Amino acid sequence: MGVDWSVAAGTLDVSSALEHLELLAEPVAAAVRELDDERVGVTEIDPELADTAAFCEQYGSPLELSANCVVVAGKRAGEVRYAGCVVLATTRADVNGVVKRRLDVRKASFASMDDAVRLSGMEYGGITPFGLPADWPILVDPEVAKAPAVVVGSGLRRSKIITPGEILARLPGAEILVGLGR
Repeated sequence: MGVDWSVAAGTLDVSSALEHLELLAEPVAAAVRELDDERVGVTEIDPELADTAAFCEQYGSPLELSANCVVVAGKRAGEVRYAGCVVLATTRADVNGVVKRRLDVRKASFASMDDAVRLSGMEYGGITPFGLPADWPILVDPEVAKAPAVVVGSGLRRSKIITPGEILARLPGAEILVGLGR
């Protein structure tokens, strides 16, 4: 397959996501099918342990190989602009600096949970860059892009995707954004 998921996965067994689309939210499964890359892996987890810190502690996955995808919203001339921001769990997205400038909005903030869930078609705590709406930019920190394998959400709280960071960097709409993670 060409990827070693084991370092990022800790104690979990990982399989090809293409062979286990049932472990992915529908928009995520559609994106994974379209990508058609065997290096995208998936593993089932306890949904109570979906939050990054609990996940890493329970399954022995290194925090520095776990990435969070947050939905950010900003307004300009009455238009709401959204983006998915992917940063390592050891950092925070620079929402009111780098993201605000990229979206060209006066103020940017994390989208409400209701909006993030409704617009993405994913569960809160499982949001992932795979399958986000096509008109949203996916902003990826360079450290995520160069990771040999990174854990991200699957769109559901009951599973995680493990994939090389380079795959996240080449998703449709993805942009490497220097300074995104601080």
